[in-house]
Amino acid sequence: MPTSDAELAGTGVLVTRAAHQSTPLCELIRSHGGEPITFPALEICGPENPELTRSQLDRLDHFDLAIFISPNAVNHGLAALEDKARLNGLKIATVGKSTARTLEQAGLAVDITPIGRFDSESLLERPELQQVKGRQIIIFRGNGGRTLLGDTLRQRGAAITYTEVYRRTCPAADPTELLNSWPTEVQIVTTTSIDILNNLVTLLGRKGADKLRSTPLLVVSRRMQSAAQKLGCQNIILAQRADDPSIVEALCTWAATKNHPREGFY
Repeated sequence: MPTSDAELAGTGVLVTRAAHQSTPLCELIRSHGGEPITFPALEICGPENPELTRSQLDRLDHFDLAIFISPNAVNHGLAALEDKARLNGLKIATVGKSTARTLEQAGLAVDITPIGRFDSESLLERPELQQVKGRQIIIFRGNGGRTLLGDTLRQRGAAITYTEVYRRTCPAADPTELLNSWPTEVQIVTTTSIDILNNLVTLLGRKGADKLRSTPLLVVSRRMQSAAQKLGCQNIILAQRADDPSIVEALCTWAATKNHPREGFY
């Protein structure tokens, strides 16, 4: 059990991940003495056009490389494939560490992952993706999202197919209870994607958005930091990476220095 001198003792941490993905982060926060408060600001659903997804996956043997953008892309992609052995013969790349771990837990080897940062820019720096002219690459992802990865690989001569194996949507949620308890229970908010951040603003409404802007907000990328600044958030904490240990490490650092906001925070 956490002690009173644990790093996050007495700290209420709002966790906004999709409900099915929040448990590991909540448990890690709790192990450091914090009190996770769940308010999912993202819901993951099946693909908008399942027929198109199936037709793309029926051509899987035409591809040289499969890139998985997220753990959701792995889980929904493998479910759509039904037989993971269909990936045999393809090189597999991932953008993040948790995505690679999800594939490995499914018994699939990952050939290409970023080093250092875990984002599209870092993956594009890998030597295996420099000379891709004529290669057929399929990218497993959700609806929309960044196009940097596909655009850059196209510029390098690859043929790119996006297969959208899931959808990100804004859940229906009543924020009344959360907003009533916010002043006494929420000391810091965690967000792990721009979709989650934007959905959270929508769900909280005008009154809640004011509370969000004045509460310390943890983000996991420079892009998110910029988006939060544009929303008017006043105290933004940037985690080094998007994995749970990095998020909790940033929370603990913030908790240790929260009375000295100039020391490494924005």
